[in-house]
Amino acid sequence: MEKESLFDEEKTVNKESPKQSYSAESIQALEGIEHVRKRPSMYIGDVGPRGLHHLVYEVIDNSIDEAMGGYCDKIDLTINEDNSITVLDNGRGIPVGIHKKEGVSALEVVMTKIGAGGKFDKDSYKVSGGLHGVGVSCVNALSEKLIATVYRDGKIWEQKYERGKAIDSVKEIGDSKSNGTSVTFLPDKEIFSETIEYNYETLSLRMRELSYLNKGIKISITDKRKKDKKGNYFCENFFSKEGLKEFIGFLDETRESIIGNVISMEGEKNGIPVEVAMIYNTSYSENLHSFVNNINTHEGGTHLAGFRRGLTSTLKKYADSSGLLDKLKFEIAGDDFREGLTAIISVKVSEPQFEGQTKTKLGNRDVTSAVSQSVSDMLESYLEEHPNDAKVIVQKVILAAQARHAAKKAREMVQRKTVMSGGGLPGKLSDCSEQDPEKCEVFLVEGDSAGGTAKQGRDRKFQAILPLRGKILNVEKAMQHRVFENEEIRNIYTALGVTIGTEEDSKALNIEKLRYHKIIIMCDADVDGSHISTLILTFFFRYMRELIELGHIYIATPPLYLVKKGSKKDYAWSDDQRDNLMKEYGQGTSIQRYKGLGEMNHEQLWDTTMNPEQRTLRRVSIENPGEADRVFSMLMGDEVPPRREFIENNAIYANIDA
Repeated sequence: MEKESLFDEEKTVNKESPKQSYSAESIQALEGIEHVRKRPSMYIGDVGPRGLHHLVYEVIDNSIDEAMGGYCDKIDLTINEDNSITVLDNGRGIPVGIHKKEGVSALEVVMTKIGAGGKFDKDSYKVSGGLHGVGVSCVNALSEKLIATVYRDGKIWEQKYERGKAIDSVKEIGDSKSNGTSVTFLPDKEIFSETIEYNYETLSLRMRELSYLNKGIKISITDKRKKDKKGNYFCENFFSKEGLKEFIGFLDETRESIIGNVISMEGEKNGIPVEVAMIYNTSYSENLHSFVNNINTHEGGTHLAGFRRGLTSTLKKYADSSGLLDKLKFEIAGDDFREGLTAIISVKVSEPQFEGQTKTKLGNRDVTSAVSQSVSDMLESYLEEHPNDAKVIVQKVILAAQARHAAKKAREMVQRKTVMSGGGLPGKLSDCSEQDPEKCEVFLVEGDSAGGTAKQGRDRKFQAILPLRGKILNVEKAMQHRVFENEEIRNIYTALGVTIGTEEDSKALNIEKLRYHKIIIMCDADVDGSHISTLILTFFFRYMRELIELGHIYIATPPLYLVKKGSKKDYAWSDDQRDNLMKEYGQGTSIQRYKGLGEMNHEQLWDTTMNPEQRTLRRVSIENPGEADRVFSMLMGDEVPPRREFIENNAIYANIDA
C-alpha cells in the first residue's frame, strides 16, 4: 500500500502569531552530550531492545510536540532496510538560523546539545511530550550516523552527523513549498551490541497509541524490510477522530459492555487539559490506563488518584440517593466501584514531576483536584442523562461488594496459612535452605511427575520446587472469592510468602515479604504446557502484576529435542537447531522429541533447564500494559470471535504436535 505524501495538501496549522514565533532564539541549550555515550542507560533506560526503541520515541516526541502545539498533523515513521529509522513530519521545521549564544546553526544546537529544543521555551510549546526531555541530541549521540533534513522558509536544509558530532555545516540543498523535519538515524552497534533490529509490532502499537492520544493526527508506519505478495512495503496508517473514546473501544473489543455508551469528557480544569474515557463491562478486573503528555504512567500518580476520588465520591453519592444500597448490610469500598471498569486518563502538564521506581509516576499535586473535579462533572451529567445505565452500574457495584465480602473470608483463610502469619508452607513445596530472597528461586512446575524430577535435579541450597496439579483456575473468568478459594492459587500465595492485601485494596502485595526473587514457570514444551503457562501468567498479571513489573517472573525454556549419534549428543531448542545438528552428525542420527519434562531424567533437566550457568530464562515484562490487558482478555475471556480471529491470523506461527 502506497502512502500519501506528508506534503500533498495545504495546511493551515503552521500559521504563527508573533508571540509564538519559532526561531533560533527559541532554542535553549542546557548542557553538552559528552556523558551520553559513556552512560547511555542514564538517558534511555538501557542498551537492550527497550532502549533501542526508546530512540524512536524520542524523535517521534519532537513531532508530537509540534502536533500538540497545532503546527503538525502528519507524522511518517519508516523502518529502512538496514534498520535505520526515518521520522518525517509536516511541522514548522527546526530553525536553521545562527544561534546567538552558541554561534552555530540552531539545528546543530538541537542535534548536539542535551536538553536543547523549543520544548524548554514556554513561548514555543505550552506542553511537550517525553519523559526526560533528552530529545533528539541523545539519539544523535547514540547513532552511528544521523541525517537531519529541514523543510522551512521555502528551502530544504541538511546536516549530517556521526556519533553525535556534526561532520559538515548546515547546507541548503533545494527548494520546498512546505515545512517539516526529517530525521534519519542508524543506532550505533558499539552501544547497542545486543541488537539494532527494530520490532515492527512494538513500534506499531506505540504509533496506534499516539494516534488515540492525539486525535486528528495522521500517523503512518512503513517497514521496508519486508513486502507483501504484491511487492508493496508493509504499511499501516493510524488516525483517530474521537481519541480516547475510540481507544476504549479498541482496548475493550474483547469484552462485553454493560452500558450503551463510552462515558467521556475533554476539557481544562485549573489550567490543566484533562481527557477521560471509561466504560463498564462484564469482567471482574479493573483496567485503568493513565497518561501524562503521551507518556504511559505505569505507576499511576496524582492524576490516577484524582480519577479514583472523583469516580468513587460521585458514584457513591448517586448510589446512596438512588436507594439501591438500602438493603446492603455492609459498606461499599473503593474497589467495588472499579470492578469491570476500563478507563483511560490523559492529562497535559507543562512541568510534570515524575517519581517512582521507573520514573513513570506523576507527582504534581495540583493535578489531583483537576482530574477529580473533571470526573465528577462528567459522571454527574452522564448519570442524570442515562438513568438506565446508571442503575446498571450501581447494580454492578453492589454485586462487586457482595463478591468482595465473600472474598474477604477466602482471603483471610489464605492469610492464616502464609508463612508470615505463622502458618506452614504448602505440603508439596520443596523449599531451599538459603534464607536470602535475592539468592532464592522457586520453580512452578506442571504436575507431580515433573515436580519429582525437578526435586531430584535441583540445587537444594537456593532452588525450591512447587508442583501444580493440572491447570490452575482461569482468573479472567472467575470472581475474586473463587480465585482465593482455589487450592493451587492459595499454595502459590503461601509459598511466595506475600500477603493478599486489605479489604480496601484487595490486590495490594506485601512485596517486602517475598521469599524468592526469581519465580520461574516451568511447563512442558507442548500445547498443554503453553496453556498452563498462559493461565499462570494471567493470574500474575491480574493479581500480582507488581511481581512482573519488578522483574521477578521468568519462564524456563526446556529443549524440544535430543539429537544423538553414537556417543555424541546435543540438545536443540528449535527445529532449525535440530536440522543443523542432523546435517552436522550425518546419517545414523536419532532424534528424541521431548513432549514433557517428565521424559527427561533429573540430570538432563538440570543440565538444560535449571543450571544457572547453562539455562536460558525468559524474563516476563510488560512493555505496553494496554495491549497486554487486551491480549489477556482476548485469549482468556468469554468472547469467542476475537479469540478465533487471533488464532486464524497467527496460526502460521503455531507448532502443532502429531
